[in-house]
Amino acid sequence: MPSPVLPDFAVNIQNLNKVYAGSNKRPPKQALFDITLAVPRGSFFGLLGPNGAGKSTIINIMAGLVKRTSGTVKLWDYDIASHERQARCAIGVVPQELNLDPFFTAREALELQAGLYGVPKNERRTEEILKAVGLLDKADAYSRTLSGGMRRRLLVAKAMVHTPPILVLDEPTAGVDVELRQTLWKYIRELNSRGTTILLTTHYLEEAEELCDQIAIINHGRVIANDTTANLLKQLDNKAVTFVLAAPIEAIPEALGRFHATLPQPSEIHVNYRPSSLAVGEIIDAVRNAGVTIADIRTHEVDLEDIFLQLTRSTPPQAAA
Repeated sequence: MPSPVLPDFAVNIQNLNKVYAGSNKRPPKQALFDITLAVPRGSFFGLLGPNGAGKSTIINIMAGLVKRTSGTVKLWDYDIASHERQARCAIGVVPQELNLDPFFTAREALELQAGLYGVPKNERRTEEILKAVGLLDKADAYSRTLSGGMRRRLLVAKAMVHTPPILVLDEPTAGVDVELRQTLWKYIRELNSRGTTILLTTHYLEEAEELCDQIAIINHGRVIANDTTANLLKQLDNKAVTFVLAAPIEAIPEALGRFHATLPQPSEIHVNYRPSSLAVGEIIDAVRNAGVTIADIRTHEVDLEDIFLQLTRSTPPQAAA
């Protein structure tokens, strides 16, 4: 029997628009403008943006909780409109909200969720999943007695009961301490290494930079960047270097004026520069030639937060009007 043909894209969104109807004399509001995103199968994809940018609207449309105004959304090649049941089975969503029944134990919550997805009892992996998210010892504890971090992990467990090929994580580590966060990411990385496509939204940009192969940034309902993480980091042509001096000085040497150097404190010289037009070695030589002795050098590399802030600040609010 031939193997099934797997889609190139786990999520394929084309020209997606969403307009929320007006109410109480308020005019209709367009939340999404021609969103087009293709998430490669097996990738770890980041969907980033400020609060209110439209991330949750996209996720809710994918999950069948919000109706799109126009455009197409395919999950594992199933159109969410014409193949609704198959599309919903292809996705597991970990929501921002802690929507757990307080009168169910962790085990009961997973068993119920598996039943809703039609998973036969002999194929359920309740204990395996609880162990993977570090909740096996809390299997028979009511969800109302769990800490916020434990409830967050239980939501991840619920999303995995039907073994979906796509896992959507909407702010999964909000309120989770560092140790539990590392445990959670270890499990998610293992899922990804076994072929599960991960779609992540997070405000912890260092997480996105470390985990994601590709990142899309949306602002005011529009995609403003979509590229590999490495290529995004190359976009911002800006670095900084700080020279820690062996002895304090009172003013910036005149020879360093062309670099627009600053003196944040008497024993430090700070320089922002563009690597495309100026080599750091030239700055180092100029500092040495200025007659000051360098005790140490600290550099600041561009990170995803720099890119994020530059892109979202440069997108005018009126663009979404």
